[in-house]
Amino acid sequence: MQARNNDDPAQIYKADNQWSDQVRRTRQKLAGICSQCMNRAVRVQTLDGHTYEGVVIGSDNSYLHIMTGDARFFGPYASNAILTLVLYELLVITLLI
Repeated sequence: MQARNNDDPAQIYKADNQWSDQVRRTRQKLAGICSQCMNRAVRVQTLDGHTYEGVVIGSDNSYLHIMTGDARFFGPYASNAILTLVLYELLVITLLI
């Protein structure tokens, strides 16, 4: 048995390559969809079941930024608060008319 070097921390988790590839593809697909929703009102549901409504004000390859005044999330004094959501945690994006 070989002694471990204290400068080399033990790896406790490594994502499966197939899962990592799927997350990358999904994130890329969602980034394209989100960029088409700029300045549009949306309802977003996350994998955890949380639902938010607001206007898309930005997105990149990792995050969706929506402007919302949802007092349930931000408290009674919220006005035009910015909510940042992680793309791979999104389950549903619905355009609101």
